[in-house]
Amino acid sequence: MTRVQLALRVPDLSASVAFYTKLFGAEPAKLRDGYANFAIAEPPLKLVLIEGADGEDTRLDHLGVEVDSSEAVHAATARLAQEGLVTTEETDTTCCYALQDKVWVHGPGREPWEVYVVKADADTLAKQQAGTCCSSPATAGAQAGGTTTVTAGGCC
Repeated sequence: MTRVQLALRVPDLSASVAFYTKLFGAEPAKLRDGYANFAIAEPPLKLVLIEGADGEDTRLDHLGVEVDSSEAVHAATARLAQEGLVTTEETDTTCCYALQDKVWVHGPGREPWEVYVVKADADTLAKQQAGTCCSSPATAGAQAGGTTTVTAGGCC
């Protein structure tokens, strides 16, 4: 199944989980310390909630497309690079309580998009160093051409 991902940084994870449970009529697929995700069938959506600082407004963290296989990630990487977009690949990255392969691109407003596959469950939320997601906008590339490969980097 392919579905769009929306990752939000929220100030109150419990209140956000309660709200989105009511909004979508579904319980979280994964609920861990500082993190929750909803795998919504209709509309096909992966909603990720990452706990942020108290008192801040909810904000967009990143966007994505969840795919079924590493091969689909590789195909997306090739297609995006052929379209002239700068891509950053991450293989076997652990973030958001999952082992993933992914490719990142940035939109014209520096919004980060990932195409990813979840390969296995993991024990940590922590973002690893050298990852693309949650980078400062100044370091996020939105230029034409080029591919960067990062091993064991990442974000949620």
